Amino acid sequence: MVRDAVAVSAPGKVFLAGGYLVLDRAYTALVFGLDVRIHVIVENIPTKKGVTLNEIVVTSPQFEGAVWEYGYRLADKDGGIKVTQLRADADLNLNRNPFVETTLEYVLSYIASVSSPNIMPASITILADNDYYSTPASVDSGSGSGSRFHNFGVPITKAHKTGLGSSAALVTSLTAAVLSYYLPVDEFDAATDARKRKLHNLAQAAHCAAQGKIGSGFDVASAVYGSCIYRRFSPSILAKHGEPGKPSFATQLRHLVDETGDAGTWDTEIRKSEVKIPKGLRLIMCDVDCGSQTPGMVKKVLAWQKENPEQADKLWAELQLANEGLAQELKSVAEARGSSDYDRLRQCFTRIRRGIREMSEESGVPIEPQSQTELLDACSGLEGVIGGVVPGAGGYDAVVLLIEDQEAVVERVKTLLAGWRFKGESGEEDGKVSMLGVREEMEGVRVMDADDYRDWLA
Repeated sequence: MVRDAVAVSAPGKVFLAGGYLVLDRAYTALVFGLDVRIHVIVENIPTKKGVTLNEIVVTSPQFEGAVWEYGYRLADKDGGIKVTQLRADADLNLNRNPFVETTLEYVLSYIASVSSPNIMPASITILADNDYYSTPASVDSGSGSGSRFHNFGVPITKAHKTGLGSSAALVTSLTAAVLSYYLPVDEFDAATDARKRKLHNLAQAAHCAAQGKIGSGFDVASAVYGSCIYRRFSPSILAKHGEPGKPSFATQLRHLVDETGDAGTWDTEIRKSEVKIPKGLRLIMCDVDCGSQTPGMVKKVLAWQKENPEQADKLWAELQLANEGLAQELKSVAEARGSSDYDRLRQCFTRIRRGIREMSEESGVPIEPQSQTELLDACSGLEGVIGGVVPGAGGYDAVVLLIEDQEAVVERVKTLLAGWRFKGESGEEDGKVSMLGVREEMEGVRVMDADDYRDWLA
């Protein structure tokens, strides 16, 4: 028996310190969750008496044409559940969503391997908090601008992401919601720490498969656990299992998620107790309406590292110390209860940015390009701004600032950004910079009340 309608949400992320270093298990990353979430609601599809469906319908009502219908079947030879997108009209091209499709195959295969393979049809609704996407002017100034979930009025492929980790939050919340819907509480409960490890393992496997490569996994980890210091898992862990539909996939996946059989134990490190934001401070994100090609940047930095191992190792070791110093100082100030001496925090940001600019210069990759340097310097010079960085892989996407949690400080930043002319990769001053309405979030995946979403369900 499946449960009644269930709802789960997972947060976005900002990668405050540890960009590029996180790819190597020798180093760690400081990742903060953000209070911008992807929400997934799963409920039954009503059918007439005597009618049987093997169908899952997924809808994202904030975007045009965002409906995906899937058939599913149990594959031979322990191959798990194969999912096939259904075509409503033979003349229409399939509008594929690899993250949804792959996640369903992985999660349903795991469910079938640990429980009854008789999976009932379901309706799934996906809702994204507004700041995951740059809001079009027509929405921003028109009716509905104050809505909890904007109708963006464009296909999801045309929506401009703000780089807050939407794919990881989607995969994590979808994984948790589907597990919660089909499995009894004694087998899976997203609200318990013990079950979050299985959720983490399954979401990591599905996310890596969907994006076609084994990433560091920091974004999925923060979606599951929230703000943390993160050390990546060994890539070999995800290199051992096959693909959905292939012989023995279901058993291999179950061993991988449950850490049984020959799969071995995941060597991920998640340290939550070492991450704190002092009372009176907060993080803010400033979205730059330009964008960078992150995979290409990562490849170039790794190529430079391989060609200059001694120089790269020395620089990365210095950056690791600076990153650890920031986490430690944040915790120290938080535990000092009301300390307003932020000079050492400012020095931490200075050290990190110095290292990032050196890596940028030596590798020839615009991790902190000149236009971002100018923006960060201007913001850091405002009263009440402690410091900031270009997060994650860097480039032209966004900056993150640590500020005093006062409305006057927020207004100073907004005033500066309102008149800012940002020079993007094209060299032209065509980039708009705006402050997103997000802040740090310590909690990860969260069970929600499905009734709160009734106005958005089809």
